Amino acid sequence: MNSYSPTAASTNPLALTHPKYRPDIDGLRAVAVLSVVGFHAFPGRAKGGFIGVDIFFVISGYLISSIIFSGLETGSFRITDFYQRRIRRIFPALILVMLASLSFGWFALLAEEYTQLGKHVASGAAFVSNLIFYSESGYFDNAAGTKPMLHLWTLAIEEQFYIYWPLMLAFVWKRKWSFLRLTALIAVLSFAANIYLVSHNPSAAFYWPISRSWELMIGGILAYITLHKQKLLIERKNLQSVIGFALLGAGLALITKDNAFPSWWALMPTLGAFFIISGGPDAWLNKYLLSSTPMVWIGLISYPLYLWHWPILAFARILESEPPYRNIRIASVPLSILLATITYVCAEKPLRSAKKAAIYLLFTMSCTATLG
Repeated sequence: MNSYSPTAASTNPLALTHPKYRPDIDGLRAVAVLSVVGFHAFPGRAKGGFIGVDIFFVISGYLISSIIFSGLETGSFRITDFYQRRIRRIFPALILVMLASLSFGWFALLAEEYTQLGKHVASGAAFVSNLIFYSESGYFDNAAGTKPMLHLWTLAIEEQFYIYWPLMLAFVWKRKWSFLRLTALIAVLSFAANIYLVSHNPSAAFYWPISRSWELMIGGILAYITLHKQKLLIERKNLQSVIGFALLGAGLALITKDNAFPSWWALMPTLGAFFIISGGPDAWLNKYLLSSTPMVWIGLISYPLYLWHWPILAFARILESEPPYRNIRIASVPLSILLATITYVCAEKPLRSAKKAAIYLLFTMSCTATLG
């Protein structure tokens, strides 16, 4: 769920390590989050909306790899600065949502349900939710709808990526090995693990980082091409964008929870995101659709929107003892957008630029894990 600000280049002393702001990527992020929200709120209509998560993975892989590649190559990358930026970016909204869920759960849940919520908050704060939920049940099981922190499995995948990827790239850079070869090798091995596990252990294929890393690596490969082989991208930018939208549209139309996933099916959203990003900000669809003001705004609040929408739906299901009525699900969407907007404006933006906030956020996250 990584994001970057239009003002990052002017406020960050390490601006050289950041890719130039692209509003179309925020627009693509809007497509991803609206797909996920649509699937969770209206699963009968947005049957393939869960592939929005795969779009997020490619975006994160692209942005984070761009930062690390360029930072290492210019000598401006500092691992401590990188982690501090991740903390300031990820922690504020996540802490707020988890504490709000614990507070509401105190009044709304039975003792056993509240115990489970505490366990899931603790695992979410430690970014191991994917492993905890793997040990419990599948993502599409009926019981999954009563777990308000279920969606944090995706953050766990990304945070695990944020931990190992910069360390691995720094190791490779010191030995003058090829970034592209390493990224491609991990992508191939991870995709092979994905194909194997889908047949032998579907829950592991869905939740384990080893079978999901290839999606982030697709973004990493594009980051390297953008930095070093940009001529490959600019000649057919409109065609690339159209192909990307076609793949995303096909994925949303054809993929359902009944398909073995990720498997080969995940190539649709991941390659779709790859081609859309590779088309660049001047491709027609990127410029006039993804870069439109409404899409960019939804993209800017996509992270807190993703965090808020699922607990609202899960608590509604718990209180109703069944899937919530249609009107409740409809109301959950604007409520989630409102809470996301408040979170973005009042918590996320101010703390993102507060350079001394990282240590306090880390302490608060530790307290949240302990409370859970």
